[in-house]
Amino acid sequence: MKTVIFAGGLGTRISEESVLKPKPMIEIGGKPIIWHIMKIYAAQGFHDFVVCLGYKGEIIKDYFLNYYMNNSDLTVHIGNNKVEVHQENSENFNITLVDTGLHTNTAGRLKRVQQYVGNEPFMLTYGDGVADIDLHKLIAFHKSGGKLATLTSVRNASRFGELDTDEQHVVKSFREKSENDLSWINGGFFVLEPGVFKYLEGDMTDVQWERKPLTDIAHAGQLTAYQHTGFWKCMDALRDKTELEELWNSGNAKWKNW
Repeated sequence: MKTVIFAGGLGTRISEESVLKPKPMIEIGGKPIIWHIMKIYAAQGFHDFVVCLGYKGEIIKDYFLNYYMNNSDLTVHIGNNKVEVHQENSENFNITLVDTGLHTNTAGRLKRVQQYVGNEPFMLTYGDGVADIDLHKLIAFHKSGGKLATLTSVRNASRFGELDTDEQHVVKSFREKSENDLSWINGGFFVLEPGVFKYLEGDMTDVQWERKPLTDIAHAGQLTAYQHTGFWKCMDALRDKTELEELWNSGNAKWKNW
């Protein structure tokens, strides 16, 4: 099963770093957060990724194009332009990097990678969030629900829009932020059937995945929410990066499953 990662946004809330690099390339423990996300999936047997590029996408391309050499011990023979690789520390990632447009919103980005996903179920997540999620339990939950889409709902202080579900975990509506200390919110880590592309008609350049297609899927009774009660963190602002960095440096990075 392939995993699509949204990695094209401007990252304006963390502009202190994203002015120089795309948000998914901001480092935690010396590695970009997109690497951490891929490691979460790869550690559970999911190695195939489709990355939706936009803002400074060439930096993400360069990182993965040169990943093997930059993570190996080398002897370079300048005279005959030969390179010996002595020890490598690479990853078993298969990555399709797709330029989905500088200003394209998330629905448009997903539509533009449809050809690389194929006519089969796939996963989707954001390029700035990590969790100690059990992906196999998530997929099993999705299959048992028999719906087009499943999102992972997480308990978090509500800086984001909330969602309501019924007793069968079918999403009924989305609500604006509230003053509640903790609310169930959309944490990403989706499992999607290819039928969701029927909700991505037209160009979709200016359309946000959560505002139109996902809401329409929910109104059709085709969206379920898998409740994840473990660790989840979105790197939405500089304070979040600092917190993630502290967790990593202290050896308490709860998303580290490798």
